[in-house]
Amino acid sequence: MGSRRNFLEKLTVSAVGLPLLYHSNPLFAASEAPYQGPVLKVAIMGLGSYGTRVAEAMKDCKRAKLVGVISGTPSKIKDWQAKYDIPKKNCYNYENFDAIKDNKDIDAVYVITPNGLHKDQSIRVAKAGKHVICEKPMAVNADEAQEMVDACKAAKVHLLIGYRMHYEPKTVEVIKMRQNGEFGKVKFFQGQSGFTIGDPSQWRLNKELAGGGAMMDIGIYSINGARYMLGEEPIWVTAQETKTDPIKFKEGVDETIQFQLGFPSGAVANCLSTYNMSHLDRFFMTGSEGWVEMQPSTGYGPIKGRTHKGELNQSHTTHQTLQMDGMSQLIFEGVQPIVPLDGEEGLKDMKIIDAIYEAAETGEKVAISL
Repeated sequence: MGSRRNFLEKLTVSAVGLPLLYHSNPLFAASEAPYQGPVLKVAIMGLGSYGTRVAEAMKDCKRAKLVGVISGTPSKIKDWQAKYDIPKKNCYNYENFDAIKDNKDIDAVYVITPNGLHKDQSIRVAKAGKHVICEKPMAVNADEAQEMVDACKAAKVHLLIGYRMHYEPKTVEVIKMRQNGEFGKVKFFQGQSGFTIGDPSQWRLNKELAGGGAMMDIGIYSINGARYMLGEEPIWVTAQETKTDPIKFKEGVDETIQFQLGFPSGAVANCLSTYNMSHLDRFFMTGSEGWVEMQPSTGYGPIKGRTHKGELNQSHTTHQTLQMDGMSQLIFEGVQPIVPLDGEEGLKDMKIIDAIYEAAETGEKVAISL
């Protein structure tokens, strides 16, 4: 009888607690009260594989909506119109997209074209009075990035860079742990970013379009990761380049670069960027009181990680969905992510990349001033 009475008492308490659980749990609250606030109306420029990934992710956005496209391929525009229900009046090509200036149905343009095109296209979007979202790296060097920052300031529009990891839940948790001192004095970061690239004719291996090689595409993850994991800005860099296939990786297109960053606190980062080794997507950081390892650390799928306290178990949501909803909240409400993703943030990474290339070429330690 005692066991049965205890069971009924627990059941009653649980039932009483259900309304509280329902109203306090954000998952229940989300289903109970659909989002009614402003929605960022976005046109995607560049309808390649990553543009498609963003478009698919935006189907689940509550604060952002895909409403337009800009492409140099008429057949792609037609396919996207049908697939994403995009009106013809919101479809443009690379010659006429300045006309978005008069289109009130578009708030922002997400530039997802080859790196070498980012500067001119982003500046044209800004001059048309639309917010600019630009995929990383934001340009091919720091000078171009500065031009973009200046143009968007002059046009009084936002310039945001596609740093999806700044919204990724496990990444955010690690940054919070570091901010709360849970790792103690952080001393060392290691970033490994690489894969074996395929088709030698693709734009990523074209110096004019890519601005470089692996560093511009995958190495930037370790650069940005070192900065947000350590919570500091680097003050010097050394770097070494290795090239085993000069036919595939022509002059100015890096295959593999190892680089080391020094920080004001004395912390150091040791990183690898490569197009010639696969299964490299790992961050490790250690401090006086603890450590964290993330692998995969920046891939599109679920991020996995563990610390001295155990596994990171935050739930996975498609990164681009979180990014686009977060950017909408930033633009309309001024809500900033835990790490900035504005043009100035992208400019810092470009300055570091410039310094890495200089260090690899000269063999000297290069000072960094951000």
